Amino acid sequence: MNIRFFQAADGEQLAVLFEEMQNYYGVFCPPRDAILTGLVNRPPETEILVVTTDRIVAFAAFAAIYPGPGLQPGFFLKELYVAGSERGKDIGTALMKRLADLAVERGLNRIDWTAARANERLLAFYDRLGGDRKEDRIFYRLEGEKLKVLAGRKE
Repeated sequence: MNIRFFQAADGEQLAVLFEEMQNYYGVFCPPRDAILTGLVNRPPETEILVVTTDRIVAFAAFAAIYPGPGLQPGFFLKELYVAGSERGKDIGTALMKRLADLAVERGLNRIDWTAARANERLLAFYDRLGGDRKEDRIFYRLEGEKLKVLAGRKE
């Protein structure tokens, strides 16, 4: 197992894993070409770590954020996904350890993320890592038509 940063040549393999992830969550998945375009054109501030064996079997997508508690910087982990065939092999733990190491190396003081309340297995995983649940926060999302309305671009 090797953990490293995503490279352009990884696009096809990561797209396959993205498709699996979207299917796992039961949500819309754009066509492969759109996934590949999204990877190439992702915001430059975002980073992706991949875990490889004979192929890419997991990834973590994240970005540095500021400010946080105490006006300190940190990472926001947008997505961590391990292929279904590879779960239970401590790959997710290794990926989170690498992300934590990267945060410390860069002088960042925290990693923030969200998790679905209904996914007890996932919550247990994050609890075992030592993450503190922040029940005093509610996660919001502004998207689609509501985003356009707020931007004053409703057509």
